Amino acid sequence: MRIFRGTDAPRQLVDPKSFVGTAHTQKLADAPDGTPVVVYHVEFEPGARTNWHVHSGAQWLLIVEGRIRIQKWGEAPQEVGAGDAVMIAPGEKHWHGAAPAARGVHLAVNVDATTEWLEPVSEEQYLSR
Repeated sequence: MRIFRGTDAPRQLVDPKSFVGTAHTQKLADAPDGTPVVVYHVEFEPGARTNWHVHSGAQWLLIVEGRIRIQKWGEAPQEVGAGDAVMIAPGEKHWHGAAPAARGVHLAVNVDATTEWLEPVSEEQYLSR
């Protein structure tokens, strides 16, 4: 058994090359000994979001606070709230962030996944219905 303390994980501003707006992330847990899971705590301020991206493995988003907007390439954006969970399949082009005029927080659980960052999400894409 290993315990990962959230207070030991530094809270950092996200990389502006991969996100639009203000967001913070904490890498809560990973296991370099071969367990292929990494857990991030991500806080999005209103209007903040990731760029479009894909993962080589599955990603689970567990919404813990506020509202999160998420969109799969070729589909309309959807909103989820605290208590909801989203599974993104390997290779699905997508983005996620705070819903307009709302703050959102999720845990991102990446399972045997690397991330390929793509283009920013435009305001038109972000606000579309």
